[in-house]
Amino acid sequence: MYSFLKSGTLNDPANVSKPSGSGIQKKKAKKLQWVEKYRPKTVENVVEQKEAVAVLQECITGSDLPNLLFYGPPGTGKTSTILAAAQQLFGDLYKERILELNASDERGIQVIRDKIKQFSQLTVNSNRSDGKKCPPLKIIILDEADAMTTAAQTALRRIMEKEAKTTRFCLLCNYVSKIIEPLTSRCSKFRFKPLNEPFILERLNLICKEEGVLITDEVLKALVKESDGDMRKAITALQSCSNLKGKETYITLQNVYEVLSVIPHKWIIDFLNVCKKKCHISILTNFIKSLEREAYPTHKIFEQLSDNLIEADIDNVLKAEIGDYLASVSYRSSCSRADFIHLLDLAVNMQRILTVPIEQRRLEDKEISNLLTVSGTA
Repeated sequence: MYSFLKSGTLNDPANVSKPSGSGIQKKKAKKLQWVEKYRPKTVENVVEQKEAVAVLQECITGSDLPNLLFYGPPGTGKTSTILAAAQQLFGDLYKERILELNASDERGIQVIRDKIKQFSQLTVNSNRSDGKKCPPLKIIILDEADAMTTAAQTALRRIMEKEAKTTRFCLLCNYVSKIIEPLTSRCSKFRFKPLNEPFILERLNLICKEEGVLITDEVLKALVKESDGDMRKAITALQSCSNLKGKETYITLQNVYEVLSVIPHKWIIDFLNVCKKKCHISILTNFIKSLEREAYPTHKIFEQLSDNLIEADIDNVLKAEIGDYLASVSYRSSCSRADFIHLLDLAVNMQRILTVPIEQRRLEDKEISNLLTVSGTA
């Protein structure tokens, strides 16, 4: 009875089967995302960001660190850089000395008062388990700090001052303009620029060799080009393609385009061509409906239209006018989900710009403006 109450079975606890060693090993052999698996382990391995790397190397040598603000596009190494620096500083104590928060999820003032304040008040020693000395500091990493509320940023400013002896902060963001000035003035700021294609290509070649991925140089270069300087996007896309095709089959250009949601060039050319002809709106409507049925992301359509517009055989003045309207429609589409309306709006106005002389359009716009003007208003 005792064994039943203790273990839930009538068997002798000593005879209860235990998980085999192979089962435990299988659990431990958890498949890592390649982004994490090939993340730089030291600051020296971070590519392209020379200024930040040089400063951090000096800080590691001197066992000290200022408050940091890393800003720039996603996938340029902001998180990897500070994590690599922390690993070098703290060694085995790395996990105990780091508090990593995604400020876009935990961005309110309550998080500042609870998690951050509590962690910053913990005391630490200056010895590692391997006997080496490390700075008696903790690091709080706030990813996507530009999503924090103004009240939370204001509260954080006071904690940064109060806990300066034992805690350092590293703010990571895409838009430094959304960080309040009192915070930016307390940090050493570093801009992370998009990575050049050769650096991304070198890293992807290394991963392909280590993971046994079959891919041609031409397809790999296309993947790098579509990643827009974003290392994380490139590595994630490569892993997705590898999972899709397996390790026994070559990855094709079509696979890369599917994973990265790249719109086939034919659709973009057809979009430009249909707008160059003066036709009934029903033809434009049918074309936009057929394009929408392919379920391509609207923002990607706008991006590729913009890229192709530069090389298109269109007068430069008209290109500028279309580009201006394209930017306006792209912004409006980011604020609503009416994709069909925005695409049709762009097509109709592109057709008007390309088929109606500018003088006639100005007269028409003036007449419409007069009709819409209400007496007594500007």
